[in-house]
Amino acid sequence: MKDTIGFVGLGNMGRPMAERLIGAGHSPVVYDRSQAAMAELATAGAPTAATLEELAERVETIFLSLPTPEVVLAVGRAIAAAPGRAKRVVDLSTTGPKSEMELADILNGAGVALVDSPVSGGVAGARKGLLALMAAGPSAHFTVVEPLLAAFGKVIRIAEEPGKAQVMKLINNICSAASLAITSEAMVMGAKAGLDADVMVEVLNAGSGRTSASVDKIPRFVLPGSFDFGFAISLSLKDIRLCLDEAERLGVPMMVGNAVRMLFAVTKADFGPDADMTAVIRPLERWAGVEVRGRAAREA
Repeated sequence: MKDTIGFVGLGNMGRPMAERLIGAGHSPVVYDRSQAAMAELATAGAPTAATLEELAERVETIFLSLPTPEVVLAVGRAIAAAPGRAKRVVDLSTTGPKSEMELADILNGAGVALVDSPVSGGVAGARKGLLALMAAGPSAHFTVVEPLLAAFGKVIRIAEEPGKAQVMKLINNICSAASLAITSEAMVMGAKAGLDADVMVEVLNAGSGRTSASVDKIPRFVLPGSFDFGFAISLSLKDIRLCLDEAERLGVPMMVGNAVRMLFAVTKADFGPDADMTAVIRPLERWAGVEVRGRAAREA
């Protein structure tokens, strides 16, 4: 499949996924607005494209890993306008179902199919090939890209229609964000009561309070005080907003989800859009007058 795969977007998630394709023996043609990002992938063995249009002229399958629906749609329009070889686009981004269906219309109008395949698992999962991929798109095109997606992790087929995988991704993300929010609140409460943070995590993970936050995000990125999980609070808030917008469209109340959005919004306002999502505990710490840090932070 040399020179038949393209990859657009070499950020925190895109770069390790492109590297996974290279490690699996492929030579994805890469494009990013950052020349430095492309240069790093070129060093790893990936050919580069000077423009989106050039990339679309050289490859049949184009992967997208982009930060917002607006950027995804702009890239989709550029691909659709290019008189190239592209037969299908695989969108690994989180855009929400409305934007994804709009993207499908844009691409289909140019004879290009869309496979909607958002991912979950963070930067660490992308590096290790342990992501969960939710895929929705025409069966004929899904069959072509499924072996490629397998380089990133576990592929779960959701539906035939693009947009359905986005709904599943939003459901996953709101559950993940909610678990981080409530576990952060609980850890701050325990710290205020004088409990040891490492012991709290040990108990939660041995009992029914176990969540992805208590297993991974809190012990690895909060207790040491590093706050470097690798996903910006602005992107987390975008995903939460997309979920709540879709829930409203469907007529589903999201009372807990709205509370989660408030905490993430406060964190963004207090610490800036580039703050790590694990920083959601920091406003809670400030309000309570305590810090939740573990043994590693105390011994540093």
